[in-house]
Amino acid sequence: MHTGQLLGSGRTADVYALDSSWVLRRYRDRSDTTEELAVMSYVGAFGFPVPRIGPPVEGARPTDLVLQRLSGPTLAEALLAGRLGEAEAAALLARLLRELHAIPPRVSTDPEDRVLHLDLHPENVMLTAGGAVVIDWSSAGEGPPGLDRAMSALTLARIVLDPAFPAGADVRPLLAAFLAELAEDGGASAADLELARARQQRNPYLTEGERGCLAGAVDLVLDQSGA
Repeated sequence: MHTGQLLGSGRTADVYALDSSWVLRRYRDRSDTTEELAVMSYVGAFGFPVPRIGPPVEGARPTDLVLQRLSGPTLAEALLAGRLGEAEAAALLARLLRELHAIPPRVSTDPEDRVLHLDLHPENVMLTAGGAVVIDWSSAGEGPPGLDRAMSALTLARIVLDPAFPAGADVRPLLAAFLAELAEDGGASAADLELARARQQRNPYLTEGERGCLAGAVDLVLDQSGA
């Protein structure tokens, strides 16, 4: 199958242009995308902002996803460019989590469980002309909403402490604003944060430096949230 221009690369996948409407997201080491597609279809049916799923492409691999081609910066890019303030960005992240957690579980029989993204941070939110769209559902699952809030908070705190993060990109104001927003929804408890830390510790795509920041990141979130 012919793929077009490489539009971007992440830790696990590359994104190629197919045409003006669709892109191909190709995972390097995943065997199947069935579950990711199912989650995106499910939350999209509730009106949650996800990329549209494209038609099958001849010659596509099991590790391929055909998705709507989105135009606009990521939330991270908008923050770095000064197009958006930390308070506004934090409110957006919290609102997206809140709206996602209003959706009942797809497979779980526990009525307290909800659909969880488990990797919602500024690089996984695209700011399009039609509004914010959440991308990269490869880590999605189901469980208590507090775990999802903790995962997002821990990721931001880890970036604060990571010496490899670009100089001049101070994430502390965003983290503080985000934790204030989360407090209205129950925040992230110490137990939630420990589950999130263990989950991120097992993530094979984190660098050793990022893993080394996890314990301090938990302490930072607890300190900032007054827990």
